[in-house]
Amino acid sequence: MKRAAHIVKSLFLQELIKGLSVTGRHLFKKKITVQYPDEKTPMSFRFRGLHAQRRYPNGEERCIACKLCEAVCPALAITIDSDVRDDGSRRTTRYDIDLSKCIFCGFCEEACPVDAIVETRIFEYHGENRDDLYYTKDKLLAVGDKMEDSIARDRKLDAPYR
Repeated sequence: MKRAAHIVKSLFLQELIKGLSVTGRHLFKKKITVQYPDEKTPMSFRFRGLHAQRRYPNGEERCIACKLCEAVCPALAITIDSDVRDDGSRRTTRYDIDLSKCIFCGFCEEACPVDAIVETRIFEYHGENRDDLYYTKDKLLAVGDKMEDSIARDRKLDAPYR
């Protein structure tokens, strides 16, 4: 019986007709092609792109060198060295992220108790060589300074979900 059904399906080209019906359904629908450099698609406020370090409004960096982000990073892409300052607080002397190792999981952002390390919406970055994708503390702070308004806006949108 199964063999006879298979022969009938093959004879009438049922699989081919089924495939052509899918093509026919989508043939006259509106196209959704985006001309990328000129047009941009909407992006979620939770998008995880290039990393940045934030500062407090008084200009002091937020990172307290707790090393939670380094500990939670599954790709071991974060390296932190810290030192105790004169006032007894701990701050980073070295904070590096190797973006060629990073998997952009967002664990570092979630582990941070002071919201110092964040992932921005920047996805248009590149490197000519491996060193260009090695972000030091100064580079991360520069990205954070440049994107602070956008980061703060995204934090307000995300507040109900935290």
